[in-house]
Amino acid sequence: MLRLLRVLFAFLSLAVICASLARAEDVSPIPQVADQWRFSVTPYAWLPSINSTLSYKDRYIDTAHVTTNNIISNLKSGGMIAGEAHYGNWGIMGDMVSATLQKDGSFPVSPAPGMVVSVSDKATVQATIVTGAATYTFLNNQDAYVDGLLGVRWVGMTATLGLAASFGGPLQQVVASKAMSTADPIVGFKGRYRIADSTWYIPFYADIGSGGGTTNLTWQAMLGVGTTINKWIDVSLVYRNLYYDMDSSKTNGAGLLQKTTFQGPQLSATFNF
Repeated sequence: MLRLLRVLFAFLSLAVICASLARAEDVSPIPQVADQWRFSVTPYAWLPSINSTLSYKDRYIDTAHVTTNNIISNLKSGGMIAGEAHYGNWGIMGDMVSATLQKDGSFPVSPAPGMVVSVSDKATVQATIVTGAATYTFLNNQDAYVDGLLGVRWVGMTATLGLAASFGGPLQQVVASKAMSTADPIVGFKGRYRIADSTWYIPFYADIGSGGGTTNLTWQAMLGVGTTINKWIDVSLVYRNLYYDMDSSKTNGAGLLQKTTFQGPQLSATFNF
């Protein structure tokens, strides 16, 4: 966590320096609506913790908590990127988060009196969250920019558990896997508000949805601070929260994740062209 705080402090220090340089160029952080195409691509790093209430066949089992440090230490691969395209007031947006977490371990078993065998286990979780929406700009002035949005969010997860052991003979292996996915319509808004006629701004985002697959309710929200370095580049730091309430009865009682919250800081760099 100390390393994360150092990264965030370095980011803010760099943003302050860049904003000071940009101020001399009189750059506005507010996009201007015009009858021409404009695009943006935003690679980012989201470092959430995860809290899940687990159930099986509609019966409460336990509450699990995975810290940001746990996620970073077990991260095998991942990618996070967002993008937008606008023409006039209309536009489209997309966002994708993909990560694979893997943890290896072992535990002893005693198949017979006086015999102890070490069983190796490997747990892998692959998760992908994709959001896509059409947007319409309903507020655009020198201090504020707001888009309404209507779209869909899809989430897919695959959990795999592999066990391996040798009971005095050839290596025995067992692999079990479980996959789930759901797609949900969402409605919301996003935008930014300029701070005191400067290059600094407050980015914000919120959506809510329901009715698809196993989901009772899903919502997402972001709020933070950003600065425009020049007309091509913005940088921002936000706190992002994504929530899912899943009804296991919609999958004949087979669902395991019932209520899950992903929350944590997100560092972003937006390239405009």
